[in-house]
Amino acid sequence: MIRANDPSLHSWIQIAPESDFQIQNLPFGIFQAQDRDPRVGVAIGDYVLDVYVLTQHGLFDMLDVEDPTVFHRLYLNDFIALGRPIWRQVRDRISELLRNDNPEIRDNRELMAECLVKQKDSQMLMPVRVPNYTDFYSSMEHATNVGTMFRDPANALLPNWKHLPVGYHGRASSIIPSGVPVRRPKGQTKPVDVDSPIFGPTKQLDFELEVAFITGKSTELGTTITTLEAEEHIFGMVLFNDWSARDIQSWEYVPLGPFLAKNFASSISPWVVTLDALEPFRVPGPVQDPAVLPYLEYSGEKNLDINLEVTLQAPNMSQEAVICRSNYQYMYWNMNQQLAHHTINGCNLEVGDMYASGTISGPTPDSYGSMLELTWRGTKPLTLPDGSERKFIHDGDTITMRGYAERNGVRVGFGEVKAQILPAI
Repeated sequence: MIRANDPSLHSWIQIAPESDFQIQNLPFGIFQAQDRDPRVGVAIGDYVLDVYVLTQHGLFDMLDVEDPTVFHRLYLNDFIALGRPIWRQVRDRISELLRNDNPEIRDNRELMAECLVKQKDSQMLMPVRVPNYTDFYSSMEHATNVGTMFRDPANALLPNWKHLPVGYHGRASSIIPSGVPVRRPKGQTKPVDVDSPIFGPTKQLDFELEVAFITGKSTELGTTITTLEAEEHIFGMVLFNDWSARDIQSWEYVPLGPFLAKNFASSISPWVVTLDALEPFRVPGPVQDPAVLPYLEYSGEKNLDINLEVTLQAPNMSQEAVICRSNYQYMYWNMNQQLAHHTINGCNLEVGDMYASGTISGPTPDSYGSMLELTWRGTKPLTLPDGSERKFIHDGDTITMRGYAERNGVRVGFGEVKAQILPAI
C-alpha cells in the first residue's frame, strides 16, 4: 500500500470529517496570497501548505529533488516532469510532516505560521500549463442518450463506439480555473423554422459534467504506450466542465465535429488529485462487449468510484439546487484505454496535457451529466426551487461541480469547479 494512503493516519491539523482535503488526499495546486507570489501548494483541511517554504527549511533535503525552485513556479509542470517516483516521495514526505505524531512543524509555531495559509485567504490559479487538450466521449449512457435524441433510438450508438474511445482535439488556451466567469458565446445557428442560418448569442448554453486526467511524462513522436504503461504517465485528475452551445453545435458539427460550440471555455477545479491518492477507490469497469482489440485490453480494476454532483444557482436564489448526481465509475472506456488509443498512431504526449472524459451520465434521469439530457433537449424543463424553469442555462446562473471518493472512513475530494454565466457582448 502507498504509505500516504493509510486510512489510520490523522493530522495535527484539525480537519472536518466532511472535508475533501483529508491527510490521505494531499492534492497539488498553484496558489498565491497577499504576502506571497504564485507557487506550489498542497490542500490540507481548510489550509494550503506552502511546499516551497518546506524546502527552504530543509524539510525536503532527504528527497531526490535537486532543484527546490520547481515548487516556486507559475505551474506544476516542472515538478510533474520529475516523474512518478518523485511525486510519490514528495507526497509521502508531506504526509509524514502532517501526521499527528510528527513534531517537525507541529511544535514549531513560527514555521507553522510561515508554511500554512488559510484557503479563504488564497487565490487558486491554473494548476498546469496545458500544451494540448483532448476530449473523449466515453460514457455509454451519455452517448446512447444523445444518439436517441438526434438519431434512430434503435441505433443510438454509432458503429465505431464500442470498438474505440471516440474523442476530438479541443482548445487548450480557453481552459480556465474555477471562479472565472464565462461569457455567453455567439455564433451561427439554424433554427428549424427558418431557411437560413442566423447569428447571435447561443440560446442553448449547457454544461458537461466531466473529469480530466493530466499527463506527467512526455513521449517521443512515433512511439506508443500500452494500457499497462499508461498509469506511469498520469499525474492526477481534476473536475472538468466542458461548456457547450448546443444550437451552435448542431449546425456546425457536420462533417468535422465540435468547433466553436466547445472552444469558448472549459472550467477546471484548481486542485489536482494524484492518481496515487485515488488508488484505494478502484472498481471494475463495465463489461466491454464486443471484445476490444488486443492493444485496448487491460487487467485489474481501472475505473474509479468518484461521486459527482452538479448544482445550479440563479441570481435570485438564496441556495444552490442539486440538478445532477452521477459517478465516474460509469465510464465505459477507462483512462488506460484512452491513453493507449491516443498514442497508437504515434501521437506524442507532453507534460501537462489534459484529457477529459466526456460527459459522465448514469443510468437514471437524475444522473444525466448535461442539461441536454436532464431536460431531454428542452422538452422536459427543470423546475428550480424559486419556481423558475430551465431548459438550458440562463445569464446570471452559476454552475458548480463537486466530486469525492469515500471508503473506509476516508474521503478524498476535488473541491469544486464553479463559474457564473455573463451575458454576451
